Formats: sequence, structure tokens, C-alpha cells
Amino acid sequence: MLVRPRSTEALPVRLDRRRVYVLPTRFGLFYGALLAAMLLGALNYNNNPALLLGLLLAGGGLASLVAAQLQLTGLEVTGVEAEPVPAGSALVLRAHARADDGRERRGLRVAAERDPQRTALLDLDHGKGEARLDIPTTRRGWHRAPRLQVATTRPLGLARAWGLVWPADPLLVYPRPEPEGPPLPSGSGDRVQHRLHASGDDVHHLRQYRPGDSRRTIAWKASARRDTLLVREYDEPLGADVVLDWAAAGSADREARIARLARWVDEAERDGRRYRLVLPGQPPIGPGRGPHHRHACLRALALMPDD
Repeated sequence: MLVRPRSTEALPVRLDRRRVYVLPTRFGLFYGALLAAMLLGALNYNNNPALLLGLLLAGGGLASLVAAQLQLTGLEVTGVEAEPVPAGSALVLRAHARADDGRERRGLRVAAERDPQRTALLDLDHGKGEARLDIPTTRRGWHRAPRLQVATTRPLGLARAWGLVWPADPLLVYPRPEPEGPPLPSGSGDRVQHRLHASGDDVHHLRQYRPGDSRRTIAWKASARRDTLLVREYDEPLGADVVLDWAAAGSADREARIARLARWVDEAERDGRRYRLVLPGQPPIGPGRGPHHRHACLRALALMPDD
């Protein structure tokens, strides 16, 4: 147990024979007790065929212990990652592994050491594979990755071999958005946005028909003249940039403000609005929109000090 990881370690991590532990399963203990009774009876009655059979079965059991260890020896955990999710949702942890020695490995499973009942299959295809494990979350911010246990009971189920890996990279959890609350603040500033939409007031241009377009947007006269289906697209004003200000969140509770701002970020992103996030003690984020801007805003909210 001297090589058991007591602190986080940088990946990749290779499981050598000193990091793989092997113990008999319940079936293995029953198998051992059955062999002991068989050998004792064979010796008592001087039955040489039974004694030979018992020794052969014992040799097969010992060989399965070595085979179980070889299932893990040489396996390398190359990376662990997870997309951020709101607090209260499950993080989908992806553990990547590879084995370059060419041996076939079957029945490998990955589990968090503190929750061994929740496991995921690690299927190696051409020496590489990944396992997806759900990790429950309760609060926002950085979370230490759990100590992962890679285990197998192959080939005969008589023994269980396992190795431990404790990744150093933390996992980010977004704040949980407020379920209901005031609407998104109105935009401010001089810059007015526009976007092309299937409905609106001012026709922007005509374009080729695409599957899924509404029949009401088809320009039938123009389509007849050009002998092809054309669709009207409108110029829809969206208003000015939205400012998501900490001071304007309107709640005395700190976590409630963070939850409200997180909901506003999602609403602005869903509506295609440009938005800027203003937090105390930090430079403004944005204005902007898109996945990268959303991640930057939610990350800043997730890492806000508790007090």
C-alpha cells in the first residue's frame, strides 16, 4: 500500500505491477474453500486422481490471479476531463486510457473510490478508449477530481485486481441558475443589433429554400420568375447590448445574485443578444456572445468568493 496515491498526481499515470492490488472475490474464496476440502479428502482417502485434479484446479486459480493483474499492468490513464454543468447536475467525467503493449484487455471498469457502486465500462479499441462516469455536484466552483479506481475480475472472476489514480486537474461547476425571476434587463448604449430571422417587419433579402423553412416565408412570385424556391429573410432588430450588472441584480443574498446573473447569461445567449457582465472587483467581461463568452461569464460567477 506504499504506492497508494495519497495526493493528486499529474497525468498521464501508468499502472505498473506495484500499483496493482489483487484480492480474491467471494466466488474466489468459495472456490478456495472447495479446493481445500477436495485436497483434504483426497489426502485422507489416498485418492491420487482426486489429488491430481485438486492440484490442477489450484494451479488454474493461481494462474487467474496473475492474469487478473496483467489485465491492468501497463495500462496508462492519459487524461480526465468534464464539461462544466450547473450545480446540482451530474458531471460527465471522461477518463481516457491507453495500452501500448498489444495485450487484449477485457472487463475493465472505472469507478470513484468513494462511490464504487457507480461504475463505467472502459472499452479499449486498438489500445485506446475512454470511460464516462457521472459525478454528482452540489455547489459551484472548482471541485477536486475523485480518486479513480480501475478494476477487473477477468478472466475467471476468482480475483479482483484494481489500481488507483488521483488526477490533479480540478473540475469546474457553474452556479445553478435561478428558476424564476425578473426578466432580462433592457439593453443600453448606442449599438443596436440586428439578426436575420424568418419573421419580422423589413425584408432583408431572398435566399434559396432550405429543408425546414416555413411555407409562409416562401416568395412565390420571385420563385416563379427564377424557377426555384426562394425564401424571404427579415432584418429583426434586437436592441442594444445588455449589461448584466452585479449591483442591478436586486437581491440581498450573494448566492441569489449569482444565480440570477447566471440565468440572465443563459437568457441573453438563448436570445442571441450581446451582453456584458460587470462584477465587483473584476474588469467587465464583454460585450460579446457565443459559447466562449458564455463560458467566461459563468466561470467568473462560479469562482466568485463565498463571502
